[in-house]
Amino acid sequence: MPLELVALAPRQAVLREYEEPPLGPDQVRIRTQFSAEKHGTSLTVFTGQAGFLHKRWDPELQLFVEAPPERPPFPMPLGNMSVGVVVETGPAAQRLRPGDRVFGYWPIRETVTLREDRVWLAPADASDEALVCVDPAGVALMAVREGRVGVGDRVAVFGLGAIGLLAVQLCRLAGAMWVAGVDPVPERRRLAERFGADVTLDPLATDVGREIKLQTGKAGVDVALEISGVYPALHQAIRATCYGGTVVPVSYYHGRPDGLDLGDEWHFNRQIMVSGARVESEPYRDHPRWTRNRVFHTTVELLSRGKLQVEGLVQTVPLAEAPAARSEERRVGKECRSRWSPYH
Repeated sequence: MPLELVALAPRQAVLREYEEPPLGPDQVRIRTQFSAEKHGTSLTVFTGQAGFLHKRWDPELQLFVEAPPERPPFPMPLGNMSVGVVVETGPAAQRLRPGDRVFGYWPIRETVTLREDRVWLAPADASDEALVCVDPAGVALMAVREGRVGVGDRVAVFGLGAIGLLAVQLCRLAGAMWVAGVDPVPERRRLAERFGADVTLDPLATDVGREIKLQTGKAGVDVALEISGVYPALHQAIRATCYGGTVVPVSYYHGRPDGLDLGDEWHFNRQIMVSGARVESEPYRDHPRWTRNRVFHTTVELLSRGKLQVEGLVQTVPLAEAPAARSEERRVGKECRSRWSPYH
């Protein structure tokens, strides 16, 4: 029987057997070739730290309320985006045929059965690695657009995981004159430099806010993109940003805000904060011109045309090692390979 990666409880990932349901008339069955897990929100759920595990989102009030979630979060399928080959189609399927290479949102499992309209035909010139980066590239694109990065701007990107490294490239495409990348991991800093960062800084060895001010003639950056999800990084992003500049927190924060002091620079520098640059949060600031559909197709085109590079972002391990990799918050893969993309 085929295998899938699931979390039975916080920090408890296992491979388990499953049965595919009968194929519906408008469905396709896909053999997975490459799958991607992600950190960020998924990681906070997996570790049991996400606030919405203990509260419920009220869509009318736009507030979290003290109430248990509508359904238990576990067992929870693990995985985000995948690439595969269609092996069977239902009688009403019209767009796809067996042998077609497709991609979309489905968890880490060896096969999957989905409605035909839930997957997209893969561009021939896009690698598997590029296609599973469509999701982080969409988040990075939203961060850059919501931050209004423009020609001549100075920008700092805090957190050089997949989203951050793609954001560095998008800032360059948007016309940023100077880009700084901030991350404690040397490998990520090297990748950022390869992707166009003018300078990279280790937040564990440097007063990042002060250093960025000094390197920009004491002015600071016009836009700071905070993608690490770490409160001290948000504090440094505020410190690094100029008077009246824009701070874009992208990640899903959790826990106590240790290391964030809004009584310091935030109180004095009249900055704009654009919270939650989420692809799901429609309407956007540029609505109706920009929609979720446009963001998706733009990222696919940028990746297929080679405008965004993914070499070095994707690392794989065999599917058999996926439970340990997830539990250790490492990276994953197989023939049904899984990327462990370092979002934090």
